[in-house]
Amino acid sequence: MTTKTMKTTMTAAARATGGLTRRAAIGAGLGLAAALTALPAAAATLVKGADVSWVSQQESAGYSFYNAAGTKTDPFKLLKDLGINTIRLRVWVNPNGGWCDGADTLYKAKRAIAQGQKVMLTFHYSDSWADPGQQTKPASWASHSFTQLMSDVYAHTQGILSYLKTNGVTVDYVQVGNEINSGMLWPDGQASGSSFANLVKLINNGNDAVKAVFPSAKVILHLANGHDNAVFRWFFDGMKANGARYDVIGMSHYPTSSNWSSRNAALSTNMADMVSRYGKPVIVAETGMDWQQAAASKAMIADLLTRVSALGANGLGVLYWEPQAYPGWQGYTWGALDGSGRFTSAMDPF
Repeated sequence: MTTKTMKTTMTAAARATGGLTRRAAIGAGLGLAAALTALPAAAATLVKGADVSWVSQQESAGYSFYNAAGTKTDPFKLLKDLGINTIRLRVWVNPNGGWCDGADTLYKAKRAIAQGQKVMLTFHYSDSWADPGQQTKPASWASHSFTQLMSDVYAHTQGILSYLKTNGVTVDYVQVGNEINSGMLWPDGQASGSSFANLVKLINNGNDAVKAVFPSAKVILHLANGHDNAVFRWFFDGMKANGARYDVIGMSHYPTSSNWSSRNAALSTNMADMVSRYGKPVIVAETGMDWQQAAASKAMIADLLTRVSALGANGLGVLYWEPQAYPGWQGYTWGALDGSGRFTSAMDPF
């Protein structure tokens, strides 16, 4: 996902290659069974999640959501009834219209808490979409020195989390950056070749801010293309060499109806390798498929949940990205809602 436009108008072809088309998928020779032998046999409650960051904007535009009987229902309750126990919300610094700022995030987080759901935050450190193709500094940070940027990351992270905590929201998981394959806050925090030092300093400031407010929250470093083991090894080798502080490795995973079986297998191999190589648990922070391919999406997610569960305590869970998006909302067609406002069978495995 390379820009706001790409995030919301991602074509099937781009999804099929995971967004970063120059990178090839890995082979299947890493040995999943061998990697699993040392893993715990049991896991805590599996994260079954949904990113619903658009929901308040959708409701403001007049959209409603319905249960199978056609009764208008709070989307957070609908998702809870489908098995969703964790809600993921993105945070932007100074976004147009206020969507995904602190107040909007609090509004959605409190609705999740009211349903007994846990909260995961994704800090983009931008005023809009941040992903492998675009990591633009917030306008108010654009002229800041690198030293100032480190302070900005800490202050923004700590400020949002403290605001939520003061208002009765506990945050259980926090992503420091979103799909940071190529770093964040470009060019200062860009990752390339063997250059990770600045990025790690930014990450560590984010991590430390999280722990200052919610010491038990799990800090996630999240990359796109969960099937691409070579990229993950390159990135997390760089993290290790430069002393990055974090708890969990997060992955995006967007297969198509035609390649999901092989992509799930590659993702599974990569997950096992991350656990073995770095000693960190993993989570599929984003997944989805074209809403019109509900049967294939259902099969993909069921298989994905099985594969993550097979990692025991090192497989934390799976989250669907914006399942409540109406077909074509903001140009996006990879939700799990039909045109009548009802969830498709894609959500059944949760």
